[in-house]
Amino acid sequence: DEPYKIVAEFRKRRDIIVDGLNRIPGIRCAMPKGAFYVFPNIEETGLTSREFADRLLDEAGVAGLAGESFGQYGKGYVRFSFANSAENIEKALDRIDSFVAKVKTS
Repeated sequence: DEPYKIVAEFRKRRDIIVDGLNRIPGIRCAMPKGAFYVFPNIEETGLTSREFADRLLDEAGVAGLAGESFGQYGKGYVRFSFANSAENIEKALDRIDSFVAKVKTS
């Protein structure tokens, strides 16, 4: 029973982050099929992946990895882990939303 509980919890966390990212204007996130990561597209924010990841950490305290770290096809994407509590994921989503809103108005 315990492994099924763990899988269900990670599925819940995955759904929270994917749904939350897709509600943020300028971000599109496909549903991952494995691992503990999402790889949303952030091109509509007007920032490069590296700018987005660096500024998000500096200005909002949320860590993400620039898609360029994964090669040329990662440009325009950022990787986030959802191996954290649902509560912390929700907090991160709020910070990402505020950050993107600020970026799009500046």
